[in-house]
Amino acid sequence: MINSDFERLDAATLAAYSAIPATIVADVAGRRGALDARVRSMAPGLSAVGTAFTVEVRPGDNLMIHAALMLARPGDILVVDGKADTTSALMGELMCAHAAAAGIAAVVIDGMVRDSATLREGRFPVFAAGVNANGPTRTQGGRIGYPVSVGGVSAAAGDLVVCDDDGVVIVPRQDAAGLLKAAQAKIAAEARRLNDIQEGRLLYGWLEGALKTAGELPPEDTIPGLIKRFQS
Repeated sequence: MINSDFERLDAATLAAYSAIPATIVADVAGRRGALDARVRSMAPGLSAVGTAFTVEVRPGDNLMIHAALMLARPGDILVVDGKADTTSALMGELMCAHAAAAGIAAVVIDGMVRDSATLREGRFPVFAAGVNANGPTRTQGGRIGYPVSVGGVSAAAGDLVVCDDDGVVIVPRQDAAGLLKAAQAKIAAEARRLNDIQEGRLLYGWLEGALKTAGELPPEDTIPGLIKRFQS
């Protein structure tokens, strides 16, 4: 089954997210959307932002990934539901070279890859659940352009995908543009906090209230008072 009827993110939104780390995106998206840590970068230091081009395959079979390589547009990110199968690789050096030549921005696959030494030395971002030397079959049907589950996260064709050394984050397409201001504000807030730390202002403004709400600090007490007792 192949579905081409989905809307991609606009170029301006993708360009804006290219400067935003995955951690920030996950935070402003409600601390959700990050794939399980088993899906990780095969080559540290590489990152990508793009529109999800979803692929679902049968365990150990990569027929639909071959089709996706021909159908995806430049800038898309292949998001492959490989069923977290560990018994054989679904992609390797040749298919990743094909993806790069086709202008695909990255591959995210909840499954195995191989030719890992070559992938580590390359400049094409590949995020996978691990490595296995076995090759796949390419005889079983699957789905392209339909919702998938990767790393415990639901992804639909057209969603935002942000990948870097901290992992892969999926944001529903309809939410992506609306989260940009929050992401940029979060970056600014973290920069201010880092400056405070460097200048010796270490007390978080929210900490005292949070401790009192949790019942760990009496209502009449304060953080400075607690610090004084500990240091006296």
